[in-house]
Amino acid sequence: MMDASGLLLVIFAVMSTSECSETAEPQCNDSDQYPFYLLEGEAFYFVHLNLPKRNYSNEEVTWHRNNSRIENIYDENERIHCHGGALFFLNLLIEDSGFYTARLIDQSGKCKNYNVKIEVFEASRRGSTPLLWGSIDTSSTNKRIPCPHPVEDTCEMFGGNYTWYKDFNLLQGNHEDNLRIDSATKQHEGIYTCICTWTHNNKVYNSSGSRELIFKEQAAYLEVEILSPTNKEQFADEGFQIKLNCSVFCGINVKTVCDATWLINGVQVNQMDGYNQTTYGIMEEPSKKTISTAILTIETVSAKDFQAEFKCAGKGLYTTNYATLSLKKRESMIRMVIAAVSVLFICVFVALLVKCFAIDLALLLRPYLPLRSHREDTRSYDAYVVYETQSMDVVAEETLCRFVTQTLPSVLEEKCGYRLFIHGRDDIPGEDRVALVEDSMTQSRRLLVILTLGSGSEVADQHPSLHDSVTGGFDWQVGLHHALVQREMSVILIQLGETGPQGYKHLPIGLQHLIRKSAPLRWPESSRDAAACNSRFWKRVRYLMPAVPAKKCQKASVI
Repeated sequence: MMDASGLLLVIFAVMSTSECSETAEPQCNDSDQYPFYLLEGEAFYFVHLNLPKRNYSNEEVTWHRNNSRIENIYDENERIHCHGGALFFLNLLIEDSGFYTARLIDQSGKCKNYNVKIEVFEASRRGSTPLLWGSIDTSSTNKRIPCPHPVEDTCEMFGGNYTWYKDFNLLQGNHEDNLRIDSATKQHEGIYTCICTWTHNNKVYNSSGSRELIFKEQAAYLEVEILSPTNKEQFADEGFQIKLNCSVFCGINVKTVCDATWLINGVQVNQMDGYNQTTYGIMEEPSKKTISTAILTIETVSAKDFQAEFKCAGKGLYTTNYATLSLKKRESMIRMVIAAVSVLFICVFVALLVKCFAIDLALLLRPYLPLRSHREDTRSYDAYVVYETQSMDVVAEETLCRFVTQTLPSVLEEKCGYRLFIHGRDDIPGEDRVALVEDSMTQSRRLLVILTLGSGSEVADQHPSLHDSVTGGFDWQVGLHHALVQREMSVILIQLGETGPQGYKHLPIGLQHLIRKSAPLRWPESSRDAAACNSRFWKRVRYLMPAVPAKKCQKASVI
């Protein structure tokens, strides 16, 4: 049996436990905590959404701030007061920030805390991210911006009026709880603020909430188009690395499915060794074209790659497209280089041949390609020979005489068939010299000028009669007039001997102009081929002479 002292101890412990349970506050369960970010100076009306009902009495619900009970919470004149489960902030201040709790104890003694976090920002923070009630970023053409639910609940409770602002500028004529924007564009983006103006105890208050509208362009899903590869074959070098590009176009502003990939003989690349694939997608600006690209890298091209089928696969939201590519072995670069060098060498060689033997080719082809203009030329002489005899010594005069009377006629007339007019040989004694020169010059197709450079003024002084030479005056004037002014005949310049100390300064200015345009042909008197018509000198003279001699032209015209 338990003794008396033990029994008394048990009775005392039971009584103490009963008294503590009657005086201690009951343990409360916490509901979810709702955060609210508000602006100073505005009003805020709050009823916790999880409260079983809205119309509690002040005895059923008690309010606490930061776990401390709020005094004077039921006084209507207080800036912060409550009506049962409803809490009023009639003029928010920064120091109102904190944790608020509505504590409800039902008839069975169960306790539950309904928590809310209040954070008040300065008025200058209007439009900052924490104060925004989310964003509207749908791609629909017509936008609907709802007023944030705390502001909407306040307006419904107190019969308030709505006013809307865009970027804090008043929008006239909008007083509904939802703001509608038809045919929205990029210009409609911005921060939209709903303000409810309501009355409590005959005083007017404002509550606001803002949302951001983000313009989201509609996506246009088109049939997948393969941009690359465009050819069915691509050259590759065996033993070297190569990269293959697969680019596909999926549509406009596509942000979901747009994939490009390579298949080798129908197998995914990531399942094969020796191949590496990298993929990326871009959206071009401002067109918003969505393009996906896959780069296939073959580290070392082998013989099996030339037999494989490479397939570029493009996958969009609704369609899939393919393009097939095969590798073709490139010919050896050495062979191509040799061929290119050979072609270049041949071209250079032909160009040198043409340059060196251009005159020979022209003379060779003249009989087969006669110009019509030459055949229709009915003038009597192929060339009018003009030469000077003034300021020459005896040796130069003999050289000139021998060239004009023997060498020139024997080559051009006897061997080549040309007809020349030479003074002293073709003029008739006693005939009018002026008329003869004019007529003969008109009937000539070329002016052949023989330049004999003498010793200069000293010789001229010793032989003054030479200045009156028939061929040193009027012939020059008429010939240069026809060549330079009337442009009726071409001039062929032949130089006998070396250039004297005075050069060509003693010649007429017009003739000096012709010499500057085309250097005279120098006759190699000492050469063995000086009188051969196939020598280099006479070929150049023949090249400058008419293609068809005057004799043949006259025969053709008679026929």
